[in-house]
Amino acid sequence: MGAIEQDDYQFDVEYAVSLQKGSIHVYKDGDFIEELTFSFSGQKPDEHQIEELINHYIENQH
Repeated sequence: MGAIEQDDYQFDVEYAVSLQKGSIHVYKDGDFIEELTFSFSGQKPDEHQIEELINHYIENQH
């Protein structure tokens, strides 16, 4: 998965299938803000789950 840009933020998604864990690194204006972590099952995270995490993050910043 590549970077997702939304509302002046950049979200870089990384995950490990063997651990069934993933993280979303949040950047704003090129500066690292924080890391969001999540669990998933299967061969890759559900894109809808990632979208929900990002949308929830943005909603809580306003």
